[in-house]
Amino acid sequence: MAKTESDLRFRKARTKDKAYKIGDRDGMYLYVSTTGAKSWRYDYRHAGKRYTLTIGLFPDVPLAAARKELQKAREALARGENPTLLKQREKQERKSGDTFRAIGESWFDDVVLKKSKSWQSQARRELKRIYPYIGATRIKDVTAGDVLGMLKDVEKNVSPHAAEYVRKMTSLVFEYAVRSLRANGNPARSLRVERPKSKGHPHLSLREIPAFLKAVEKEEAKAGTKLAARLLLMLFCRKQELIKSKWAEFDLNGATWEIPGVRMKNGQTHIVPLSLQAIEYLKELKKLANGSEYVFPKYGDPKKPMGLSTMNVAFHRIGYGGKFTPHGCRATASTALNEAGYRVDVIERQLSHVEKDDVRRAYNRSDYMAERRQMMQDWANLLDGLTEGGKVVPIKSAAA
Repeated sequence: MAKTESDLRFRKARTKDKAYKIGDRDGMYLYVSTTGAKSWRYDYRHAGKRYTLTIGLFPDVPLAAARKELQKAREALARGENPTLLKQREKQERKSGDTFRAIGESWFDDVVLKKSKSWQSQARRELKRIYPYIGATRIKDVTAGDVLGMLKDVEKNVSPHAAEYVRKMTSLVFEYAVRSLRANGNPARSLRVERPKSKGHPHLSLREIPAFLKAVEKEEAKAGTKLAARLLLMLFCRKQELIKSKWAEFDLNGATWEIPGVRMKNGQTHIVPLSLQAIEYLKELKKLANGSEYVFPKYGDPKKPMGLSTMNVAFHRIGYGGKFTPHGCRATASTALNEAGYRVDVIERQLSHVEKDDVRRAYNRSDYMAERRQMMQDWANLLDGLTEGGKVVPIKSAAA
């Protein structure tokens, strides 16, 4: 995360035998207690009495957000109001459930908890970024200017990508509030953050696959890790879907793998048809698992699955760091199958992509299982051919 010079100064502050202050500007300072807790504070006088306004804890409340609260306090004083009493009033309003934070938490409970674990983690991460800026404000009082200021600060101190994620999450909370008649509009919808174009996940062409598979076999990795690399390419599922898989999900006689919705990005159960080659790999893995419920048990602790970073490390170790990633297996297969002429709907269904068009999604409920099963077998046959001779032939020709 990028830090301003003043931000770094506060972050580097260390605990001392006595509490001390580090000044910022306009009377605000960082108070560092003997326990190490850091809080933004502002000393002022009102109606002849001295007060100390505690703005918030650092780094939970970023420097920019603290300065914004300081400005609000100074404006209140200029109007003859007491900032401390105003803050107490805001706390009371938060209890009424009209603040952005209260509605954000309600949205999380009602909507997000029904999604996948990965989506829940992302939503929680973004809400934590948002709350220090507008969490305490009544949602009807949040303006487009407030949201824009937050986005610019996140863009500057974190990244444009993070700012766009924050905007999207803010917009989702507002949409939820509008539907429940607790907000009149969505000020985040029309705002945009210029994001650098994504480079995507590095993937391979068909002609590059033989060298990759050869490098996998030469690597002195454990047999389970090598088989995981082969299955990732053969099944082109997401890495965590495979690494965290359990034997109870597989029906080798029926040649299917049922991935539960809790592990899927879209939260929906996904059926993967298994090729003959995939079944043989799984039989080998069954022997290696030594009774673990996981297909890829962690070395030294079979009660846990293989670590998610294991595959990335393996790809880097065989010389593919920056050239090819585990997630790139999906792009590699998708590109090859599209070029081979397989129907887009069939490929997208195998990738478990959700149809973006609402109308099309409502009417397109087909599972395409027969076509997907044939496609997966064709793909496995091609990979076998590439492993044996390295000769690239049309996928459907390879199947024949």
